[in-house]
Amino acid sequence: MRVIAGKYRGRVLKEFKGMDIRPTSDRVKESVFQILTPYFAGARVLDLFAGSGALGIESLSRGAEEAVFNDLAKGSLLVLQANLKLLGVHAKTYNLDFKSCLKSLTGKFRLIFLDPPYRMDVLHECLSLIKERALLEEGGIAVYECEREVLPPEGWERADFRSYGRTKVYFFKQREEGV
Repeated sequence: MRVIAGKYRGRVLKEFKGMDIRPTSDRVKESVFQILTPYFAGARVLDLFAGSGALGIESLSRGAEEAVFNDLAKGSLLVLQANLKLLGVHAKTYNLDFKSCLKSLTGKFRLIFLDPPYRMDVLHECLSLIKERALLEEGGIAVYECEREVLPPEGWERADFRSYGRTKVYFFKQREEGV
């Protein structure tokens, strides 16, 4: 697993051992980040199910100003912290379940990455909390990765969708009031 573009381009990140973890492949990450290119400059990014931190780190490499990382698994946090140290990046990291994290965050994010384990069906809960807590800035995007078809909850619209084999990536925006 490597950083694809930007100031950390080509840097190899520490990965997990074993088959329990499913990091976003470089091919999928490269395609998704090409779509998101206009969003990075000066952005504040949330990597909610961070794992190794690859999505937040890629965002920082491409010009995001700040990335906030969260993962419930202590093993994931150790890999994430090793990757941040490897690159000399200082970032806020949380070891909370996704609901507690979303309820405790303040401020707005331009990009929110939602890449939970595929067995978790948390899209509606995540987007509801994001909207309730006003965590997404106007025009911001929530990116959801899963392996099945999903529909956005009320108040959200699908801005884009891509399928890469079994991996599905949805780009959601909050629906404008009155639309």
